[in-house]
Amino acid sequence: MGFNRIQTKQLTAVLIGITFVVIILGGIVRVYDAGESCPDWPTCFGSFGFDISEADQEAWWDDNPDEIDSRGPLHRYTSFEIYTEWFHRVIAGSILGPLVLLNWWLARKEEGITTEVRLASSISVGLIIWQGLLGWLTVKMDNEHWSVALHLASALMFMMSLIWMWLAIARDLREEPDWITFDPILANSWHKRIAWLSLATLLTLFTGVFVATTPGANQACGVGGFPNTWPLCNGELFSKITDIFAQSQLIHRLLVGIVGLALIAASIMIWRESDDGQCGSLLSKWIYLISGMFLLNLSLGGLYVLSAKVDGFEIVYDELLSLFHLMFASITFLLLATVWTSMKVISFYESNPENIE
Repeated sequence: MGFNRIQTKQLTAVLIGITFVVIILGGIVRVYDAGESCPDWPTCFGSFGFDISEADQEAWWDDNPDEIDSRGPLHRYTSFEIYTEWFHRVIAGSILGPLVLLNWWLARKEEGITTEVRLASSISVGLIIWQGLLGWLTVKMDNEHWSVALHLASALMFMMSLIWMWLAIARDLREEPDWITFDPILANSWHKRIAWLSLATLLTLFTGVFVATTPGANQACGVGGFPNTWPLCNGELFSKITDIFAQSQLIHRLLVGIVGLALIAASIMIWRESDDGQCGSLLSKWIYLISGMFLLNLSLGGLYVLSAKVDGFEIVYDELLSLFHLMFASITFLLLATVWTSMKVISFYESNPENIE
């Protein structure tokens, strides 16, 4: 018996979960600074395994002198560091990729699937292929800051294509979840604001990854303690920006401040409208939740900066905080983007059902 729309919806939900795991694994790779632990692609030191000894690493680099690690020819990786990158690739390439293709095929095989669902599935296929190319480029460029940031942004866009597909199937099955079904009038008045907040949050996330992957950028505001290094920058509220790469930390902080104020303003606006009885409470809860997560993540970013300790000639940070900071930022964007997508896919359909085949 073949798949039906319910099973396609379930498979799409599984893909969303796997994608989030892949994003987390990518964050772990960065935390352990293992982005170059597999210097070639799709193999790893010419092998499809991960248990590469230091002698084998040296032999491979001797045969491939153009691929020498950016930290110098004497740098070596542990099997665990190599494993984090290898496992990230296995889940993304051997599990997620084939399942996305299967999902695309099923979306075309099922007669009850609408054009919108098929479009979302096609976009997901295009994005997973694009993501694979970006993975190759990131390895080729030795984890350049812009390539890593673009790789993450693309992964989030891919995940949103799956969420879009899942919501569209749920709508077609008349199984719209109550927790994401907004009043059509409310959706019409807020969808543009939510769209701008989503884009601004994504840009903030993009600059944050830029900071994390640019050598020395997370020290641009100094190393010391509260309040000179955070929330101030070298003891100043604002410094003149002369180098966008070296001072990307300051740019990131400015964007965080702007988006944080925008979310607070949105919370106040929806609270006032709800007080007047003009809006339901569901969107209010979403905006309060997202604003709270964003402000909590702002605090995690500050804690990460303040956790810096000088160890000889090296500055050591709590990288676990960095991972949580990245995850909270990703979830905040995904929640905002999901709210916007549900407004377009579900809430607008409630008032214009003729738009759906």
